[in-house]
Amino acid sequence: MKILIVDDDEAITTILKTAIEKEHYEIVVAKTGEEGLAKAKTDGIDLILLDQVLPDISGNEVLKQLKNDEKAKNIPIIILSNFSQQELVKEAIDKGAVDYVFKYQVEPNDVISKIKQVLEKNKEEQN
Repeated sequence: MKILIVDDDEAITTILKTAIEKEHYEIVVAKTGEEGLAKAKTDGIDLILLDQVLPDISGNEVLKQLKNDEKAKNIPIIILSNFSQQELVKEAIDKGAVDYVFKYQVEPNDVISKIKQVLEKNKEEQN
């Protein structure tokens, strides 16, 4: 299983990548929204962890573009953010995010649990 982390924060990316790889998932990293869009469409991604605030375009805009793309629309996306503004959370869920995780409130093991839940649910829906 391959997970794409789209986040420009090196510290968060390193922590998540290390923890998730211990669970035997393959990790692909993108530091910008545009790079994330490209990798999501070409790298056989099974799940995306998407930061809300990126240096080029917003996480919600990346989410919208992915959900409108034939190759990427069925990839489950979990938004990661330091921002808990209700309008951002609602917009992300409305656009198709499966979950919205606040970085400052979550441990890597919690993220791994969410990843496993989402991938299992996605597998069941496709069968």
